[in-house]
Amino acid sequence: MYEHLVSFRFKEKLSAIKEKELLEVLYALPAEIAGIVDLTAGCNETTETGNIQGYTLGLRVTFADRQSLLGYGPHPAHQSFVSMLDGLIDNVIVIDYPILNKR
Repeated sequence: MYEHLVSFRFKEKLSAIKEKELLEVLYALPAEIAGIVDLTAGCNETTETGNIQGYTLGLRVTFADRQSLLGYGPHPAHQSFVSMLDGLIDNVIVIDYPILNKR
């Protein structure tokens, strides 16, 4: 399995309506994209003020395998979400890694 972590920093604070809209689209992705095992997303509520750095939306997607992760980026449902971010994003951090068995 593979983990896909994303942190979003927006140019301006999003309205509660826009945040809700983005989260609804993200939570619909597992029904549209094969290979998504789990997905969580939400708005940053950390109290660790030194670590926020303006990143206010987080996303975690667990994929069944590397092929599913690679197919996610170009998938039309994902690209539709990306198009919603046009003009809103200041920066994005993405980390992808294989989930190793714990022993």
